[in-house]
Amino acid sequence: MRANNLSVLIVDDNVHMLRILATMVRGYGFDEVHMVQDPADALEVIKSTPVDLIFLDYRMPVLDGIEFTQLVRNSHDSPNPYVPIIMITAHSEPSKVRAARDAGVTEFCCKPINAQTLYSRIVSVVNKPRDFIRAPNYFGPDRRRRDDPHYRGPERRHDRMQDDIDNIMKDDTVGF
Repeated sequence: MRANNLSVLIVDDNVHMLRILATMVRGYGFDEVHMVQDPADALEVIKSTPVDLIFLDYRMPVLDGIEFTQLVRNSHDSPNPYVPIIMITAHSEPSKVRAARDAGVTEFCCKPINAQTLYSRIVSVVNKPRDFIRAPNYFGPDRRRRDDPHYRGPERRHDRMQDDIDNIMKDDTVGF
């Protein structure tokens, strides 16, 4: 992974955590690191500065990480709704992880963090980006990380792919 041309935004209301994360990501080679304690200020940063990756705390006053993510993903004036968002938080109960996933967070990292775990999350979003999905109540990275061969419900990936192939083959305007 080459990070020297990527811009990072860190949003955390704890100044010590901001400094720790900034030190870590600079150590990975990120040159441009923006640190913000207020999510409202972070929204202004992403509107004025291209950002390639966001690190975000879950619980902050006024606007929390879930609400911030939803604004980045769904606001009509969001400059980059596809930006990877890594949530870093001490609130790691399953309900919080699901809420983050359902808001459009790309990766989730529990505090206290270590350099290896953080690096693996960065590599994941940079080198293996997931497709984005738009559904009636969701916009964000595909929440399914693997194809479950035992899943038989609606919207099975294989069925959808097969339907697409069948439709292409029926369309006589498509030449192979």
